[in-house]
Amino acid sequence: MPLILPSLRAFILLSVSSVVRAAIGPVADLTLTSASVSPDGPGFDRDAIVFTQSSSVIGPLITGNKGDQFQLNVINTLSNTNMRQSTSIHWHGILQDGGSNWADGPAFVTQCPIAPNDSFLYTFQEPNQAGTFWYHSHLSTQYCDGARGAFVIYDPSDPHAGLYDVDDESTVITLADWYHQYAEQLIIGVSDSTLINGLGRYAGTGGTASELAVITVEQGKRYRFRFVNVACDPYFTVSIDGHTDLTIIEADSVNTVEVATDSFDIFVGQRYSVILNANKDVGNYWIRAAPQGVSTFQGGIDSAILRYVGAPEEEPTTTQDTATNKLSEQSLTPLENPGAPGTHTRGVADVVHTLTLAFVGAQLQFTIDGVSFTPPTIPVLTQILSGATTAQQLLPAGSFIEISQGDIVEINLPVTNVAAVGGPHPFHLHGHSFDVIRSAGSTTDNYDNPPRRDVVATGTQSTDNVTIRFKADNPGPWFLHCHIDWHLELGFAIVFAEAADQVATAVTPTSQWDQLCTTYDALDSSQQ
Repeated sequence: MPLILPSLRAFILLSVSSVVRAAIGPVADLTLTSASVSPDGPGFDRDAIVFTQSSSVIGPLITGNKGDQFQLNVINTLSNTNMRQSTSIHWHGILQDGGSNWADGPAFVTQCPIAPNDSFLYTFQEPNQAGTFWYHSHLSTQYCDGARGAFVIYDPSDPHAGLYDVDDESTVITLADWYHQYAEQLIIGVSDSTLINGLGRYAGTGGTASELAVITVEQGKRYRFRFVNVACDPYFTVSIDGHTDLTIIEADSVNTVEVATDSFDIFVGQRYSVILNANKDVGNYWIRAAPQGVSTFQGGIDSAILRYVGAPEEEPTTTQDTATNKLSEQSLTPLENPGAPGTHTRGVADVVHTLTLAFVGAQLQFTIDGVSFTPPTIPVLTQILSGATTAQQLLPAGSFIEISQGDIVEINLPVTNVAAVGGPHPFHLHGHSFDVIRSAGSTTDNYDNPPRRDVVATGTQSTDNVTIRFKADNPGPWFLHCHIDWHLELGFAIVFAEAADQVATAVTPTSQWDQLCTTYDALDSSQQ
């Protein structure tokens, strides 16, 4: 398909957006505002929530080194009445295990939202974490309107450093869905376009060959591509034409033993580091990201361009390879300290809980153990600091699992009742990486060297029973929820009240945190 140039204004905006931006951090301001954008082509302009530190609908890349203290000051200047005006930011994958549960970010779990014309400083340090993370609004479905970006903590002693030559801002690749309607107007949204690094093409009426993201490589070098699914809904099946010798070395900020693959599914919230050897002929190659695993890719939709230095600035003519070695989650083995905690026998743990997952069509609600999660008016962390330390005392009633310090926790997520309702469901646990004892599509358990990550998909077969295990060693309230944001909004979540009796001494919020609720509660409902 020949390139059809959009209007000059849109062309300039799109061209600027495709330039690699300098990263910010570990100390930085993040200023939220609204702006008119058209990331999937001219004629589809709409207001979105953006960060002034980035000209894209995807926020600036935040970076630091292992052991850095992050001080990220979120400044809220939102005023567009079509979108939520308050906000909160979650640092996805950051464990917050240094007593910084208060900085985790989910609204009404660990904090009140940040009001318009207010700011909040998130401070945290993770001496033992490095890898690929991301950040996003964690208030309602706000990040479907923007307010999301990638986050990388580099390890100067990376055990995989010998496998690649380039790992910088240019090799971080975000995959997103995009909606022409505001999130507040949707109940369960169906995306209009796929954005790769903030750019895409609309396949519907009026769509044009607008600018696509270009990832530039030099022949003979090896690249660490950090793929991040920052979408609200779809998983993506990723492949790169002509490059079937990819190697996975990280999943959800956990180093893995090298795994060869030619393609992979990446669910909402998941991250993969992938080694690409730029050893092909100089040219242009399609990078493909099929939403829900399905795309025609016609006219460059759901695509970006891998361009070798010296190749002409034109679109690829390559064809998609037939996948013969698609990544299986079960093949992911942690590089360091493999093995699940506790006794390696199903059901032998301090806390064993099988979640009853369901969808109640008449009420348009997802439920866990018969309850649809409704955000409380007082954040859970505030309740605990005020003396509520048992599941029976905490609100919302019925949405808590109480666990004690040191407990080995085993959770089953059978999808008998929800397999066909918007699945697979990617469940994310805050505050922990967990071992995936049983993956979707499997009927066997692996306690010896299971995958370790923080987002796992439940599968689509009624017989799937994904099982995870972790050790309770991080006091605080920690959210477990489906990361399809539309499903979370419909109540698909539960909270672990972890070592609640120790939170008052382990978690020490700042005085600024104490003021968030006072400011937020004083707002008119239209600004909340």
